[in-house]
Amino acid sequence: MNPRFLPSSLLAVAVAAALRLAPAAFADPVPLFDGKTFAGWEGNTAEVWRIEEEAFTAGSMQKRQAKNDFLATEKDYADFELTLQWKLDGTEGFINGGIQFRSVRIPNSHEMRGYQADLGAGYDGALYDESRRGMLQKPAKEVFEKLRKPLGEWNEYRIRAQGPRIQLWVNGIQTVDYTETQPDIPRSGKIAVQIHGAATSVVRYKNLRIEALPPAP
Repeated sequence: MNPRFLPSSLLAVAVAAALRLAPAAFADPVPLFDGKTFAGWEGNTAEVWRIEEEAFTAGSMQKRQAKNDFLATEKDYADFELTLQWKLDGTEGFINGGIQFRSVRIPNSHEMRGYQADLGAGYDGALYDESRRGMLQKPAKEVFEKLRKPLGEWNEYRIRAQGPRIQLWVNGIQTVDYTETQPDIPRSGKIAVQIHGAATSVVRYKNLRIEALPPAP
């Protein structure tokens, strides 16, 4: 039927239905970190976290990091795609970091609880459930060998969380495609960057950009 010949009332209904079926319009990716300040973030910025060359930086090559520490967003995020660059250096111990998402700080603890896009110590591209269920999904060995870079080189992470589905890419290679089956696992929370304890290491994160996604049906 040609819409030019629809009665005005039917035309209005047709337009409304088309709008409901059309993809929701969401904003372009925006910076999550301005490269200069801790605006919008909270954590131990007096002793652990600092900004160097427009990157969140933690750790030392002269002394061991005592325990896990997290720099977290003040806001919660639910469905999104996050891209960032990270670099890890270290000499001894469990040289590791990670990007938390849909996470919360555990009261009276230095830890966070929630999903983590893991990095370092042989876990690049793995999906870990920090302080909850442990490892959820790791890339196959042949995939890991393709994406891995030596310590001290910049890497790229892409994290997509939409409804129960979580996808990870490292250096352009997909490592995880995971669907959450437990209905009680929260689908929103803080985003955070981590330095792992028990290592002499330095971790850096920069160029964090986030795009809001429509909720999954």
